[in-house]
Amino acid sequence: MSSTKLAAGKALPDIAVAKLGGGEIHLPTPANSFKCRLIVVYRGKHCPICTSYLTKLNEFLPEFRQIGVDVVAISADTADKAKVHMEKVSPDFEVGSDLSVNQMRELGLYISSPVSSSETDRPYAEPALFVVNAQGDLQVIDISNAPFARPEPASVLMGLKFILNPDNNYPVRGAH
Repeated sequence: MSSTKLAAGKALPDIAVAKLGGGEIHLPTPANSFKCRLIVVYRGKHCPICTSYLTKLNEFLPEFRQIGVDVVAISADTADKAKVHMEKVSPDFEVGSDLSVNQMRELGLYISSPVSSSETDRPYAEPALFVVNAQGDLQVIDISNAPFARPEPASVLMGLKFILNPDNNYPVRGAH
């Protein structure tokens, strides 16, 4: 199967996913008053590493918000499955569900099939992280094919503090 390689400094594809609690999350658009949006793609309820990661991300949420970063997490899980999963995480950030295989491909994600029906019932995205700036362009892209290879929230926070500091005039990297 083919997928897209997203370009740093270019627009994130215009994708929307269902938001837990109703409505939808329009991925390229940071919520009002935020400088940028951090989009975390997680594998789903079946992944204990994702549960730990999202819990840790939630612990850092006040610091992300303090520097102007809107945080959302999305997966291919159904809304019902995501709702049950988020009871363990108790996130203060928005969570999106029902990411389709076509949307995963549009985002250039690695896609896995369930090992068994006890794992999950549909293809799912492997972890990824995108930072979209106020112009809707990709500032940071991190895509993995394994659940244990993703940047720690503390490292992402440290990097975004540097990027968002106007004194640093930090450009989008990897745009050549």
